[in-house]
Parts: sequence; C-alpha cells; structure tokens
Amino acid sequence: MPSPRGPRSFRVARPDGAEIHVEVEGRGRSTVVLCDGLACDGFAWKYLRPVLGEHHRVVHWHYRGHGQSPLPPAGAPPSIPQFADDLAGVLDAARVRGAVLLGHSMGVQLALEFHRLHPARTRALVLVSGSPGHPLDTFHDTTLLRRALPSLRKGAERFPRLASTLAWVGVRSGLAMEIAMSTEVNASLLRRGDLQPYFEHVERMDPRYFLRAMQAAAEHGAEDHLTAVDVPTLVVAGDRDRFTPTWLSRRMALEIPSAELFLVRGGSHTALLERPEEVNRAVLDFLHRRVETGRRRSAP
Repeated sequence: MPSPRGPRSFRVARPDGAEIHVEVEGRGRSTVVLCDGLACDGFAWKYLRPVLGEHHRVVHWHYRGHGQSPLPPAGAPPSIPQFADDLAGVLDAARVRGAVLLGHSMGVQLALEFHRLHPARTRALVLVSGSPGHPLDTFHDTTLLRRALPSLRKGAERFPRLASTLAWVGVRSGLAMEIAMSTEVNASLLRRGDLQPYFEHVERMDPRYFLRAMQAAAEHGAEDHLTAVDVPTLVVAGDRDRFTPTWLSRRMALEIPSAELFLVRGGSHTALLERPEEVNRAVLDFLHRRVETGRRRSAP
C-alpha cells in the first residue's frame, strides 16, 4: 500500500536514551532519505525536497542534538558510525527495508558509512558537496580549522554560556551572514533568505555538542570504502566550493566504481540552493536512469 502523500513526523527512541526526530512525506515505489550536514536541520533541501516528494517517499531526519532532536544523554559522544546506527533505527521505525541516501556535506560521510555497515539496505547514493572523510584536513585547502578545533572545543566546554552568546551575537548582528556571503558562497546566485535558517539553527544548538560533532566528523574517514561502493552513485559538486574543494569530489567519483559526477557551474558549498533547477534535474534524471529503470528491468 503506498504511503500517504501528506507529511507526518514522529520520534524514534534509541537504546542509549537518545531520540531522533523524523519527517516522512510523499509516496512512490522507492524511498529517499535526506542526510544533513553538520549543524543543519534541512535548509539545504529547500528546493529538492518537494520535487522528490512528487515521485518518491521522502524521509528527512535530524541527527541527535540537531534541529528537533534533543541532546542525547551525557556520556554518549557523537560519531559518524553512531549517526549511521541511528539511521538504521529510523528506517526500521519507518518500515523501510532499503533506501536511496542523499547526503550533503557531513551527510556524505554518513551515507558512505551507512553503506559500509548496511550495504543491503542502501539502494543508491547521491553525494552532494561533501568529503568522504577528514573534512577539516581539506577545508579551504588548509588544515587551519583542524588545528584550531581543540582550542575552540576547550573554550566552549569551559565557557558554554559565553560560546552561546557569541553565536547569538554573530547571528543577530548579521556578521555571520556577511562573512558567509562575501567569502563562502556565490552571492550572485544565493538568496540570503535561503541561508538564514542555517545560522538560526546554529544559534539554537548547544555549542559544545556542535564542536563535538565537528570533531567526530574530523576524525572519521570513509576513503578506504570508496572502491567497495557497489550501488549507483551520483557525486554533485560546485566548481567554486571552498568548504569541500572540487578536486575531492572528482577523486571520489573516480574511485567509486561506475559513479557519475555532476559539476554545478558557479556552485559553492550551497550549490543545492544556488542552482536548484539544474541540481534537481540531475538528481531526478539519475534516480530515473540508475534506480527506477534498473528496478523495473530486474522485476519478475
């Protein structure tokens, strides 16, 4: 029986006491799961999500400590394998046996790790603007952020209120937005209103958990798994991405057997929002050719 088109949301209780917020909408023969970047709660999928919902069942979930998922109990530090295990629990709760995983930024690491741990449940991968691992080693093609992270974490752990206040001031003053628009994104293509939800979410996050999750991403690597990916894969990259330099996406597409690469002209780390029509067409075309058509051919 097809799932209802109207959206519904629920929470999934995890064995360690954490709770995961889940949203399900759309209907179709296949399910696509949206996996966010660090400190994101869905802003990047603004234009792609409704289009996917016209043809597929769409599952969007918030990592523990992100968005509408509360902070996990103390003593449960974040990790990419832990997030992947949470996703398996989400699919169980949504009664999904296998799905196409769409990952943005840190969601690329998560999608690859999920395939490593649950290959039979992964039907295809769409990897957008992300590194397979150790992203702070290549952020802006320097290791500066990785070297600064221990000090940032130490300060946030010792002075959490001050860290929250600084985040509040940066967002409310518009400083964070101005820095991003002038140095990190393609301001000629991106609408400010499409980026604002990201900063509003960062303002609400616990700064200690934000930096712990960043450390988890920095320490995780799935580079060794790329050659073992045995499902249809689309790599999407902006040719002006400074968060995840384009050469990383090119290399990832070369190392994953039968992967396709789609370069977004003028796209930065927010290429999903900068050229949504182009990205939407590329993703839908990939799903039709490599997932839906292949499934029909293999059906008895």
